This record gives sequence, structure tokens and C-alpha cells, in this order.
Amino acid sequence: MELDFSVLIPYLHMFWQGVLVTLKASALGVCIGSGLGIFIGSFRVMPFKPLRYLMAAYIYVIRGTPLMIQLFLIYFGLPALGINLEASVAGILGIGINSSGYVGEIVRGGIEGVPKGQWEASKMLGLSYWQTMKFIILPQAIRHMLPAIGNEFVTLIKESSLLSVLAISDLTMVGQQVRSVTYASFETFIFVALVYLVMTSITSGALQLVENHWKMK
Repeated sequence: MELDFSVLIPYLHMFWQGVLVTLKASALGVCIGSGLGIFIGSFRVMPFKPLRYLMAAYIYVIRGTPLMIQLFLIYFGLPALGINLEASVAGILGIGINSSGYVGEIVRGGIEGVPKGQWEASKMLGLSYWQTMKFIILPQAIRHMLPAIGNEFVTLIKESSLLSVLAISDLTMVGQQVRSVTYASFETFIFVALVYLVMTSITSGALQLVENHWKMK
């Protein structure tokens, strides 16, 4: 069997557009996931037990159900409630919500890794719970959370391939379109896999540099 990757050359511009869509969706997804995850993780360690249990249940459901089903619920299910979202919005929202479940646990672990003496010192200074969290606990916890959140971003780049089920023109969808024209299935998906590998490798390297910078502070 001979592989002929030259058949993909006329479609390189399409692959590039797919890469941009993938990176944009992943970046926005991790931003949404990190924002929600910080609040969820913070609520997970609150003294108010009902809220703690509610956030624990949220994380349990999000992490225990497939991302594809969550995307289907948002894109195909919400219209039944009168909420219609564009495919791109539904896709980004879906991967953001999915990511928040994992980031929430990362944040909880990071917060619990801060010595309890920091909380006690904050009480002595008269700081409220949220003041303590914002100015003392989270800045310290971020150092522990950064590697795991970076890994979550890398994971999202790969999981964003599921956006193709909503007909979003990400890298995976472009690969399917090119394959349907060229019939070069093996070459097309080897190329797509290599592009994903390059994206995740570059992202991992960049995040490692950021992590090293934080450690030096």
C-alpha cells in the first residue's frame, strides 16, 4: 500500500481554517471552564454544606456523562425549551461546561493544598471568606493548579474534535470533508492526527514555559 499525501495539498487552506476553529473553540472553552471551575471549586470548600453538596453533584454529573451527549443536550435539547443556539455557540458552551467539572476539582484540590494556617491568619485579620479566598488562598493555590489546568487545555484541543458532530468546521470536520472528495481516508486522517499532535505538543511546551516562569517567582 502506497501513501500519497500530495492529494491533500490543494486542501491545505481548508485544514488551516479548521486548525483556527479548533484552537479558538478550545481557548474559549477553557476560559469558560476555568471561570466556572474557579467558582465551583471555591463553593466545594465552603462551610455551607448544602452548596458544597450541590457543587459536588454538578461535578459528578458533568464528569460522569459523555461530552457528546452534553453537546447534544445543549444543541438539540435546549430548543425544546425555546432556547436556540448557533452550532458554534452551543459547541463552545458545551466544552466549557464540560471542562468546568474537571477544573472545579482541580481548584478544590489546589485550595485544600494551601496550609490551614492561612485561613486562621485571615480570620485573625478580620477578613471575610471571599476576601480570604480572593487575596490569600487563590493566589497561592494557582501555583499548584497551573499544571493541571494546562493539561486540561491540551485535553480540550483533542476533545474539541467532537464539535464535528454539530457540523462545526473544525479540523476533524475538515478532514471528513477532504476525505469525501479525495477518498484518501488513510492519508487524510494520518495528516489530521499529526496536526493535532503538533498543536498539543506546542501547547504543552508553551504551558511548561509559563509554569517554569511561575516557579521562578
